[in-house]
Amino acid sequence: MATVIVDKVHSDNGGVSPAKGKAGVSNVSVDPVPSTKPSLKAGKSWPIEPKKILAWLKGLAAPTIGILAFLALWAALAPQVDTSLGSLPGPVEVSAQGVSLFEEWSAAQDQKAEFYAAQDARNEAAIASGGETRNFEYSGSPTFLDQIWTSLATVALGFFLATIIAVPLGLICGLSKTFNAAINPIVQIMKPVSPLAWLPIVTMVISATMTDPDPTLPKSFVISAIVVMLCSLWSTLINTAIGAASIDKDLMNVGKVLRLGWFAKLTRLVLPSALPYIFTGMRLSLGVGWMVLIAAEMLAQNPGLGKFVWDEFQNGSSQSLARIMFAVIVIGLIGFLLDRIMMLLQNFASRNRTV
Repeated sequence: MATVIVDKVHSDNGGVSPAKGKAGVSNVSVDPVPSTKPSLKAGKSWPIEPKKILAWLKGLAAPTIGILAFLALWAALAPQVDTSLGSLPGPVEVSAQGVSLFEEWSAAQDQKAEFYAAQDARNEAAIASGGETRNFEYSGSPTFLDQIWTSLATVALGFFLATIIAVPLGLICGLSKTFNAAINPIVQIMKPVSPLAWLPIVTMVISATMTDPDPTLPKSFVISAIVVMLCSLWSTLINTAIGAASIDKDLMNVGKVLRLGWFAKLTRLVLPSALPYIFTGMRLSLGVGWMVLIAAEMLAQNPGLGKFVWDEFQNGSSQSLARIMFAVIVIGLIGFLLDRIMMLLQNFASRNRTV
């Protein structure tokens, strides 16, 4: 008796169905099955591709060469420049004064800790004997690092005040041609005014306003912050106005069709579209504010890096010139870092834009 073998063929839906076959013949169709075993030819997985590392190193090579060339040129030409305080210090002398300034700050911190420890011991002895306790603030001279923190706090306050004033005004200018025409002459007149011209006006106004003998913020701190605000808000205002005025008209028409309120139109349409312009203006304002602050501190002798530079200039010691040059380098580095921080904030804020 002949044996009939029933073949199996794959159906279109991935299953199997019986099919008729010839006697004694097996016609079996087999689909290739993907292997679950790792391929031996697969390359090793790297967290960062070597090509990206090489590209990063190539991008870093040019700035490194430029900095090294600048330092070499500085070291070669500095001894040839004679001043009233001696020859111009080179990179080695300037870096040595940077280390010395840090050591002075460390010694001042130790003295401050000893002062408060002695004060606590006196108060404990007074409590044990039934006497009166007295607490005093440490009144040591501010060190270089203290001046840095003072300048950073001052520029932060001035930049914050400038931003909360400039952004709303810029949005109104961008959305209203009438308001823009009214305020534009004032902006164009006030924008080029030097901080040295603002400083005496602000000093007199703040001195007449802050009459409290023990104010919450020092008067000199407020004066410097207001000068920074007056000189740095214009870039943010102008860029914000440009960003608000350049919104696609179709988006505004969509807002009218959807009958969005002014607040919804502002937050959903205007701000997301104008955000790159706003951050560009803020970056420019922060850079201007940092430059203005140093000049204001030097002229008004307000605490900060500007006062440190001026005091060292007036000191006239053999180390003063190297300390001034180190302060200049620190001022430049801080300005660069502030700009990088603003750029990171811009990238983070722009990542979630919906328009």
